[in-house]
Amino acid sequence: MRLLLVLLPLVVLSALVGVFALSLDRDPGLVRSVLIDKPAPAFSLAAVEGLAVPGFSGEDLEGQVSVVNVFASWCVPCRAEHPLLERLKAETGVMLFGLNHNDTPDNATAFLDELGNPYDAVGADRDRRVSIDWGVYGVPETFVVNADGIITFKHVGPITERSLREEVLPAIAAAGGETS
Repeated sequence: MRLLLVLLPLVVLSALVGVFALSLDRDPGLVRSVLIDKPAPAFSLAAVEGLAVPGFSGEDLEGQVSVVNVFASWCVPCRAEHPLLERLKAETGVMLFGLNHNDTPDNATAFLDELGNPYDAVGADRDRRVSIDWGVYGVPETFVVNADGIITFKHVGPITERSLREEVLPAIAAAGGETS
C-alpha cells in the first residue's frame, strides 16, 4: 500500500509530461477561429501617424475580397513574412489591410519605411481592443474576408512560401478573389 502511495504521484506526473510533450509541436493553426463564417467585428481604426495610407474600419472590408494582416514592428516573425505579403499584394491585387498591433506610430512607420508598405490601409490598434475582438492571440495573424464582410479564413503565425501557396491563395480564391 505504501509503495502504491509513492508511485501514484510519479505515474500521474509521467502522464502529464507525456501529454505536454505530445502537444509541443502542435500546429497552432489547427485551432479554428470562432469568427470563421461570421461577419467581421464592427470597428474603426485611425491611421498610423506618419504613414501615407489611411486607417480603416469594418465597412472597408465589404464589397471586395480583402486580407487583414495583424502585425507589429517588434514582431520578428512579422519581419520574416513581410516579403510574402508584398508578393501577395503584387500577384493578386487583393485589398490588403494592416492591423498594427500594440505599436508606437514611430516604430510602425520605421518598420514599413524599411521593408516597404504593401498595405492599402493601416489601422493603429494601440490598445489591442480590435485585435481582441478579432480573436487575435499573437502576431502575426492573417484573415481573409469575403465581399460580404464575412471572415472565411484565418492563418495563425507567419505566412511561409508553403502556407501562401497551399492555404492563403486558395482561401482568397474560395472567398471569390482572383489569384494569378
